[in-house]
Amino acid sequence: MSTELNGAGVVITGGGGGIGSALARRFAAEGARIFVADLDGDAAAAVAAEVGGVALGVDAASEAGVGQLITAAKAELGTIDLFCANAGIAPHGGADAPEDVWARAWDVNVMAHVRAAKLLLPDWLDRGKGHFLATVSAAGLLTVLGSAPYAVTKHGALAFAEWLSATYRHRGITVQAICPQGVRTNMLASTGRAGELIMGASAIEPEQVADAVLEAFTDDRFLILPHPEVAGYYAARATDTDRWLAGMNKLQRKVEQATGE
Repeated sequence: MSTELNGAGVVITGGGGGIGSALARRFAAEGARIFVADLDGDAAAAVAAEVGGVALGVDAASEAGVGQLITAAKAELGTIDLFCANAGIAPHGGADAPEDVWARAWDVNVMAHVRAAKLLLPDWLDRGKGHFLATVSAAGLLTVLGSAPYAVTKHGALAFAEWLSATYRHRGITVQAICPQGVRTNMLASTGRAGELIMGASAIEPEQVADAVLEAFTDDRFLILPHPEVAGYYAARATDTDRWLAGMNKLQRKVEQATGE
């Protein structure tokens, strides 16, 4: 296991609920010292109180917010052994989504990871050890219907995680990407009938994602797939792209018929 969780300093963005809070509970149970960050400071504080950690209400996507987070976490934890870039947003819309919606999705889903890594890497490279865990989504491996900003930026998040791993793994940096399909969080609930139609039948609980993450820590595999079937979809996408796209378009038409959109 690259990161010995007992006594480790762990930072979790978007830790006030969903996957983030499940990770906080799971890692705390293994003895980690938890620093919970969330735009909703009250939610972060509630989770931190539950796991005996520390909370910070902060925008973990902006350059200033990431800087504030890393500084505060280092002051509290001493060292950051594991950074969980978990915060994410999934705004509805396609090519016609407003510019500010695209910009915010890019900041939260991609640049938050880049900005955190920029500040974490110097210490990690000096120590010869560090662990970056990115919550990406199967949308980064495949795509997702209904939200072009989410689909595009999650591809970007995966690409950045791949780049980090390819560049620094020989220097002791472990990078992993969590890529679940539907998870029963507020984000899934916000997608309404369309989201339930696409992902509802296979949706899992956040705690199941946390269990998959801990299991994946045993061998440091890059892709963490709480839905194992995603591996087959990913292979099909690569080897028969036209057939895969035709299948996704068929699903799109089914959603349109069911929702009237």
